[in-house]
Amino acid sequence: QLQASGGGLVQPGGSLRLACAASESIFAIITTAWYRQAPGKRRELVAIIGSGILECADSVKGRFTISRDNAKNTVYLQMNSLKPEDTAVYYCFTTTKQGNYWGQGTLVTVSS
Repeated sequence: QLQASGGGLVQPGGSLRLACAASESIFAIITTAWYRQAPGKRRELVAIIGSGILECADSVKGRFTISRDNAKNTVYLQMNSLKPEDTAVYYCFTTTKQGNYWGQGTLVTVSS
């Protein structure tokens, strides 16, 4: 019901855009967030949008931008100036009035 895409292998300093598309069965969305989990580390919040909130974690501020296309029911995470420490599986998470949903994750690898 949540489809995350856009991950891949990129060199340091490069860019990627992740997309989180919600199916038509998901409505009354309150917030959508991107989380990431690197090997051996806890899952952490990267960015969140919705309900008057638009925030990015300090570790990605100035490099990552979260945005939403309501017509496509899709949230994007534009990632610029990528660093090796950004390597992780990125997950989207949506809160709605009828429940909360996780996407399946997309792997981002930043390496030369």
